[in-house]
Amino acid sequence: MLRKGRAYIIIGALTVGLLLLLEYNKPKKVNWFPSYVSHHKIPYGTLVLNNLMEQFFAERTSQVNQPPFEILQGSDSVSGTYFFVNESVIFGESELHALLNWVDRGNTLFVASKGFDEALLDTLHLEEQFMFNTEEINPEFYHKLVNPGLDTSEVAFEKDYNTLIFNKIDTLRTVILGEVRKKADTLNIANKGANVIKQPFGQGEIILSAFPKAFTNYFILKDNYRNYTAGILGYLPKEGTILMDNHYKSGKSFYTSPMYLFLNTKEFKWAYYLILIGVVMYVIFEGKRKQRAIPVVDPLKNQTLAFTRTIADMYFEKGEQQKITEHKIANFLDYVRTRLHVPTQNWDQTFLNYLALRSNNTLEDVESLFKLIGDLQKKGQVTDEELENLNKKIEAFKANADGK
Repeated sequence: MLRKGRAYIIIGALTVGLLLLLEYNKPKKVNWFPSYVSHHKIPYGTLVLNNLMEQFFAERTSQVNQPPFEILQGSDSVSGTYFFVNESVIFGESELHALLNWVDRGNTLFVASKGFDEALLDTLHLEEQFMFNTEEINPEFYHKLVNPGLDTSEVAFEKDYNTLIFNKIDTLRTVILGEVRKKADTLNIANKGANVIKQPFGQGEIILSAFPKAFTNYFILKDNYRNYTAGILGYLPKEGTILMDNHYKSGKSFYTSPMYLFLNTKEFKWAYYLILIGVVMYVIFEGKRKQRAIPVVDPLKNQTLAFTRTIADMYFEKGEQQKITEHKIANFLDYVRTRLHVPTQNWDQTFLNYLALRSNNTLEDVESLFKLIGDLQKKGQVTDEELENLNKKIEAFKANADGK
């Protein structure tokens, strides 16, 4: 029997070890989260973009971690290009106003985003809409630059079912830099639209790209797609500081949790999981042996109702119906004030009409009840029949008010 138990333990340990080995050697899943963080190596990070910017514009590139509003305070000393790239870049009202004033003085605003601030679009007389491609299992959109002096070959991007285009532009002031299209439909009509534009603003310039993934690691490193990205970057001014924004990012730019080190390193992650498995096994097997029954403690009973009945019986036995009536009326008026939120200082016709509406009682019943209360308050002695009649009317009133 002992040998058989050892065999089961050995087989179980070997099985667990084999499963852990297979899990350890399993290929790591690709993280397709659109973080756009400057030091992320995942496909939709921007490590490659920032390395290229610092390589080719080493003296001009500056990484910015603060919000634009803080950077542009005292903006006379800040000039050049403010570069934003993220899945969505939405500015606050005061922040957008500060940026536009900064551009108006001769600077450049570059925003690559799948969605723009409504106030910015209204200022530039633009409208945006999504182009969908749901007819194909693996949808593709074809992007290209329109300037014949650049590489105008199309690049196919197959990771999205929709893309953003500018469906309305100010043709007198807006220059189209890039277009996107999808495959022709059954009528052989190719749907396309502008997705990269620039427009002068005051003494400066605003460049908008509705295809932010063109600046990610995946896109730049894929085939010869970098020519498309380089063509857009070629429209940046030749002089001035390039402020690379690290504030508007979908992913975290840094990690504050120490658990990130464990969960992001395969060896530490499995060591952590083994510790958790060991703790669970200990709780399961040791907890069963040492767990004691928890005694059942009856809750304290609410004696308020019994106490109230005792006091009422004492009054009734002494024949003090007048005092019982006074308490009954005072309790009822308190109910009207606290439950129905109706003041009881004046019992005029307006009060009676409003109370009838609030309590779901008829006006005749309310008038009858308060006439009875008024009569009993004037009497020096109250009979058992009158007290019983008052109690019935009050209980009927409360039943209707409570919806019973």
